[in-house]
Amino acid sequence: VMENIEETPFRITHTVQALGSALRGEPENVPDANGLGSGDRISSEPVKLWFKESSAKNLRNRDFLSPTTVLNTLYADGQVPPAVMVRLQSLRGTGVLPVAGGELMGEGLRVRVDRTAAFQKVLSDSSLYLTPPCQRQGCVVLNCPALHPKPNLPSPDTLTLGQLRTVLLTDHLGALLRRQGFIVSCCPVLPEESDIIVFLRLLGIDWPTVPISWTNDEREENILEALQNSPYREREETDGGRRESEGNNMDGDKEEMLRVNLKRVFQEEHLPGYDPSLGTCTVQRDSVSHLAQLDRATADCTVSTATAVHVTSCQDEFRQQQIAMLWRASGATVTQRHLVCGPMKTPGTHLSAAQYLQLRRVQMKEASEIKYGEQVEDQTLDDIIKVMTSATVRFELLSTVHTSPVTLDVQREGSVSTKGPRGGVFVMYNCARLHTLFDSYERVVEKGLYPEIPEGSQLDFSALKEEGEWLLLFNYLIPFSELLDQTGQTLECDGGARVNLKTEQICKFLVSLSKDFSSYYNRVHVLGEPLPHLFNQMFCRLQLLRALRELYHSALDTLHLPPIPQL
Repeated sequence: VMENIEETPFRITHTVQALGSALRGEPENVPDANGLGSGDRISSEPVKLWFKESSAKNLRNRDFLSPTTVLNTLYADGQVPPAVMVRLQSLRGTGVLPVAGGELMGEGLRVRVDRTAAFQKVLSDSSLYLTPPCQRQGCVVLNCPALHPKPNLPSPDTLTLGQLRTVLLTDHLGALLRRQGFIVSCCPVLPEESDIIVFLRLLGIDWPTVPISWTNDEREENILEALQNSPYREREETDGGRRESEGNNMDGDKEEMLRVNLKRVFQEEHLPGYDPSLGTCTVQRDSVSHLAQLDRATADCTVSTATAVHVTSCQDEFRQQQIAMLWRASGATVTQRHLVCGPMKTPGTHLSAAQYLQLRRVQMKEASEIKYGEQVEDQTLDDIIKVMTSATVRFELLSTVHTSPVTLDVQREGSVSTKGPRGGVFVMYNCARLHTLFDSYERVVEKGLYPEIPEGSQLDFSALKEEGEWLLLFNYLIPFSELLDQTGQTLECDGGARVNLKTEQICKFLVSLSKDFSSYYNRVHVLGEPLPHLFNQMFCRLQLLRALRELYHSALDTLHLPPIPQL
């Protein structure tokens, strides 16, 4: 079905593709452009002919640039033919930003977007920019090995910071994938009201639970039987024959030597990316319990579209590869991927997850009491402290690329601040400033000094001339939906055992947005004098900031952080 050009939201990717087609002209006139671009690019991906600008400095005179090096590859002496310039000026298409002009400069061909038209369309229905461009289908099981009993249930005091990182990542990924249309289940299920569940709730994590009396015995028996009958089971006895073992054997003579050759599994089933040193392992009760939990989580999935993502720390990666191959040996056909986290470092000290959360909570309480003192009720202050602690912890553990190490400075005094661009607190504070702004506006409306904000179609958006205004629209509002879509796109690509889902992007997006919003808000007085000739500009700004407030809510929702209206 052809989308209506008028109704489709603007997309950066669609605009870059359309600019590329316009620059290339008709396919037969274009030289082979394979020599362009970086060597690691997948050959089917089109050459990068255009770059979207993002810095305030460059956005003063251009929105997209085709560098001179690219033009020299496409045209003799880099001279763009007049016909191509005409095509660029009249660019149209589904989701394509309208072009206001283009010119050839020393750095290349630069193009400016018709900003008034872009403001008008985006701010007339900004909700279209808060959801992924397309809804995907399929089941994803997010498996968090850190939460499996080994053999005892983990507790807040036994959970390491590296394991806490994997739990927070799993929670964030679940929210992102559900937003894209996937059916997501988290594994393992945990006993309701257990210490670990109470701890996760403090962080805003709603993990699946089962009654304390629940057992998975029947599934465990089935898994054990499947492994005993597996073609990968090692049947011959060797002298003393333990070889590679996972630890203590299972109880009972019958199960004494149940060993599975994991190397044969990934070699014969052509599964790339598994550790070549995986050999034969002896099956343990822990492993059977783990596999039965995975089996339960995938039972409701349509297997053809099911993917299991094991979110694990680098220390546990080898063990998780063993589990993955055992599952495969038991007959599971689910696609399995491993999301591996780098190590956590706390120089000079060792902290459990519980101690770390408590430390951050105490610091946040002190900072909040100094800042708010008697201004807010105890209950409100408690709620603020809880959300701000959760925000601090999430941003500290999720803002770094998941494969990289995270170093936490937990000894330095005052390492949690209520001001300054320091992750979670800074983001929550700026989100709250938007609530305060609209509260102030509503109060003045009630006094009859301002009218209500009119529909976007009644406003003249050429009044938005501040450089910060276009930056907020072009760098944040327009690209957000495509950012939401990336996780699903990557997950659907075929690849080896490891998957890299860029889990840090939402946190980085929010910190960057907060810096640019804060800079704009400190510079521009949004609520002006109640004079009719100033209303149009004020309303245009309020439309922009209202869309920004929804953007904050949408992004924070993927981190399970509720906005705090009062800060």
